[in-house]
This record gives sequence, structure tokens and C-alpha cells, in this order.
Amino acid sequence: MPFLSVSFANFRNIADDTLDLLSKEVFLVGKNGQGKTNILESLYLSAYGSSFRTRKENELWKKGTDSCSVRVIFRDESERTNTISVMYRDGKKRIEKNAKQISDRKELVNTIPCVLYSHDDLDFVTGTPERKRFFIDQVLSMYDSSYIDTIRNYKKILRTRNTVLKENRNEVLDVLDVQLAQAGIEVVERRRSAIREFNQIFARLYAEVSGIKDVTIEYSPSWKKSEVSTVMIHLAERRTLDFSMGTSSSGPHRDRIRFMRKGSSFVSTASTGQRRLLSLLLRNAQAQFYTEKNGKKPILLMDDVLLELDPEKRQRFTALLPEYDQLFCTFLPGEPYERYQHSSTRVYHIAGGTWSDQ
Repeated sequence: MPFLSVSFANFRNIADDTLDLLSKEVFLVGKNGQGKTNILESLYLSAYGSSFRTRKENELWKKGTDSCSVRVIFRDESERTNTISVMYRDGKKRIEKNAKQISDRKELVNTIPCVLYSHDDLDFVTGTPERKRFFIDQVLSMYDSSYIDTIRNYKKILRTRNTVLKENRNEVLDVLDVQLAQAGIEVVERRRSAIREFNQIFARLYAEVSGIKDVTIEYSPSWKKSEVSTVMIHLAERRTLDFSMGTSSSGPHRDRIRFMRKGSSFVSTASTGQRRLLSLLLRNAQAQFYTEKNGKKPILLMDDVLLELDPEKRQRFTALLPEYDQLFCTFLPGEPYERYQHSSTRVYHIAGGTWSDQ
């Protein structure tokens, strides 16, 4: 089990103390606003160097203070004990692994692989195209950190091109368009390959839990061809539009991702429960996909995600949870968490940022 403990200092509403995580399953039970999600957030922060809830990092420390820290002790696959510390002071963030500073969050990606289930995952089903692309890029980055460099490179060239368009500097676009085409085609090809493999897992899972077959993810790249010369012609044809808009109107940043069934949009006619189930099973598929690619089991962080499923679907869903190295679940009081726990499951009752296992 990777996470052995987590220690807090001025983090959110959590007490400045150390929480023992020495169990394969850890359940956090409490009313809303007591700190359950904050604890999950601290584990995610340690795994990826950023919060899944906010980009305003000053929201992470207690009011009246100007600093906070989270420190986890974990065990790697070689059974060695390690530490990761994420510290904020004077508006600056410092991340350390075994007391040595990490300069790029990319170095953390494969250290403690976590798959987060939250209410916001519904955005991956019903939200903007950007949110759907984010999920696919996250799936790719999780098992292959080199993709982080791929997408960063594309976005860097895109930002430069957009600046050039705003400044009406036509003379440098030929060079930039070659770079954009080359970088963008790599993004498209890697997304296309990942979605093709991902669909094999996702479609089967959705059919098993919902009873509805043939639901798949359809990927529609903005560039219909994958040859640099063809993309260059396309970019040239859109230059007038791009100059008038002051931004690049085509490329992987405009790709579309949809859920389809037998040639028609599935989400547009799906019920609220079916949409919620889609978002949950995306995470199941992400975890299973990671294991198939890397041979490692991830850690599952589940934040009150079973509430909106009816009892039958909840039972099917929990029966099909992917293999995991460790599982963290939050529950509201009165939820039947006893149905899901094992003899070794650790149950903490959370109130006011403190915990008790009584």
C-alpha cells in the first residue's frame, strides 16, 4: 500500500497532525464541510503537485496564515519508504521528494499514480470540448509522461502563433505553421491511438454495468488529415480568418470528443443517471487502462461518487472496480459503507478537520 501516512500544517481546515493510512482501504465518513475531501485533496496534491479543486493556491492554507504544507510517507514498488512534501510559503511552492527539490511536476506523475473520482467528472461527459480533451490528455500523461512534453510543446507553439496573429506579423507564419503542424499531428496521432485502445475497455464496462451496449467515445480531430503538407495547406487557407479572429481557429486545441451509440449522440438522450454512470466508468477505464499499459495498480480516490446511482447500479459498479493498490472513499453519515468494507478496512470519522477511528 503506497500511502503510509499524511501530515498537515495549516492545510485547509485539517488539524496539524499525522493521519495513519496503513490499510489497503481507508474510508472517511462525515458530514459535508468537515474535511473529508480536503484529505483526498492532500493525497492528490502529493501525487501530482497541484490541487484538483482550485488553481488559486492561496486557498489551500488556513485563514490568517501565509503558508501550509502536506507531507506523505509512501512505499514504492521496491518496498522502499519515501517522502514527498509540498510546501507553500510567501506565495511560492516547493516540492521535495526524499528532501530533494523537484523542479517539474512531471517528475511526480508515475511516482504515486492516483485516479480521482469526483462530482466534477460529469464535465468529461456533458462539459466543454476543452474538459473532454483534458480527460484524454490526462489518461495519456498518466501512463506515458513523455506525452506531457508533447502537449506542452504544441501549446507553446500555439501561444506564439496566436501572438503573431494578434500582432499581424504575417512574415513569420510560414515557419510557425510547419512547427505547429508537426507538433499538432503528434498530439492527434497519440490521442487517436489512446482512444482506440481505451474504447475497448470503456465500452465493455458500460455495457456490463448499464446493460446498454455499443456506447463508445468518438474522436473528431480538427485536422482531418495527418500529413504535414496537407495541414500546411489547411492553415494557409484559414489565415484570413485567423487574422480576423486573432487566434488559431483549427488544430488539436479544437478537437471534439463525443459519446456515441450506433451513429448517434448518446449523451443528448441519456438520463441523468446514465450520464453520471458514464463519468464514473471513465475513471474505472482510466485505472484499468493504466494497469494494462504499465502493469501497475493505481490508487483510487473516490469522493462521494456513489450517491447518485440507484442501488442496483451501485452494486454492479462496486463489483467492477478496477484492481487497485489502495482505495480511499468518502461517505456521508448514514450511507451503508459497511457493505463495502473488509475486515482490514480503516474507517475514520471526520468532524471539524479532526478524525477518530472509534
